[in-house]
Amino acid sequence: MPPVELEAETIERLDGLRVEDESYDELVTELINIYETSELTLFHAG
Repeated sequence: MPPVELEAETIERLDGLRVEDESYDELVTELINIYETSELTLFHAG
């Protein structure tokens, strides 16, 4: 997988969302799951 470069502001925002020792991988996976769930909800509601 290619490396991903993030701006300092984005890293600060991610740090604000992390719980205890949660890894960035776990956080990003959770955010993607939330996005996909809300997308499916909007699709079925429409």
